[in-house]
Amino acid sequence: MHPNVERVMEAARAAELEIEVERFPEGTRTAVDAARAIGCEVAQIVKSLVFVADGRAALALVSGANRVDTGLLAHALGASEARRADGDEARAATGFAIGGVPPFGHATAMSVVIDRQLVAHDRVWAAAGLPDAVFGIDAPDLIRVSGGSVADIAEDPRTV
Repeated sequence: MHPNVERVMEAARAAELEIEVERFPEGTRTAVDAARAIGCEVAQIVKSLVFVADGRAALALVSGANRVDTGLLAHALGASEARRADGDEARAATGFAIGGVPPFGHATAMSVVIDRQLVAHDRVWAAAGLPDAVFGIDAPDLIRVSGGSVADIAEDPRTV
């Protein structure tokens, strides 16, 4: 088993959650790719996106069908501004490359904000440390294990 996947599984076990990681050789790097491979709706895919808010890394968990509104995210974090982290910043904060960032098991502690629309689904699918590895998780477990707070952070599609 790849060390990244093992790290995610160990973090889940430490939180008393058993997960089953599935690997998809065709890749699950994008939400559309993941939904197609898994056989679920794009809205059930967890996008784990790293941002920098007032100089500190933060993680936004949003539905694969949505985009993060940085103003709403900054507000939810109590920050004056937020911007998307670059690849090096994301890897330094999480220990994982973009495309495989899981919702927990990161290299550093950081604030996590979960979009309300994502946890409206009973079950969602998240990256397990690699671009081709995912696991299913019930929404209440996602909130508990990630330590995230739930807020409205998705862009309003009418303004995009």
